[in-house]
Amino acid sequence: MKHFQLLCLGLFKHPLRLHVQLRVVFRGMLVAVGVLLCFQAMANTSRLERVLAAKELRACIWTEYYSISYRNPKTRELSGIDITITQELARELGVKIKYVESNFAQLYESLEQDRCDIATHAIGITPERQARLQFSQPYLKSDLFAITLKNKEGLQNWNSLDQPGRVIAVAAGTVMEGVMVKSLKKAKLLKVQAPGTREQEVLSGRADAFMTDYPYSLRMKELTDWAAVIPAPNTMPTTEYAYAFAKGDDSLSSRVNSFLSLIKKDGRLLRYAKQHKLEPIVLLKP
Repeated sequence: MKHFQLLCLGLFKHPLRLHVQLRVVFRGMLVAVGVLLCFQAMANTSRLERVLAAKELRACIWTEYYSISYRNPKTRELSGIDITITQELARELGVKIKYVESNFAQLYESLEQDRCDIATHAIGITPERQARLQFSQPYLKSDLFAITLKNKEGLQNWNSLDQPGRVIAVAAGTVMEGVMVKSLKKAKLLKVQAPGTREQEVLSGRADAFMTDYPYSLRMKELTDWAAVIPAPNTMPTTEYAYAFAKGDDSLSSRVNSFLSLIKKDGRLLRYAKQHKLEPIVLLKP
């Protein structure tokens, strides 16, 4: 305070210096007020309004998800039902689509830290995720599948998985992790973190099988010559897939729900599902 008083005394002894200093202070105050008003305006703007104003929809994807949001390692091109749907959604919104690479282990932080506006890599709806995120209406529904080596001794059916000495791999953060934590009684569960892959664990012998869903099982059938696919029995839970949003603003999720209802009704969703070989798991009811 003493230093501030001395400064003021010096300024008043030199009026010209006081005039210059006051102009500087006044300009600084204007900038500060402008910044504050900008922040207040942003806080009062809905997510949908920000997307439309920026003319850009940021969509998180997992580029390893075959038939969903898959990046071809040779051509680097993206394909899958969620790529098709989000491109069509962006077109109807009149904005560009910007894909942000993510995965299930980064799902919460990607949305809650505003890295993307929407997560569009077939997010399985679970009570744990619903506690932190908003979801659109579901558009796919999948059973569980186990992937193991062809002709692996003693492992040809579902009942042979949960046995002493077995190691079952899951990708960390996926629906399969939660399901297998609850269902495995005898086998050991191996949670695989990126950049590791479940395939590597099985091929190396560190795991006997890994758990996945219908879309990823297609990848194993079509892109490998070593994988055997074991479907889960009807007693195992199924999972509905939707798009996810950060909580607190339902403007974008409401618009996406309207869009999903429309493409279910007009036949586009079924056409997209057939295009990407997902017709057996598509949900067509709003």
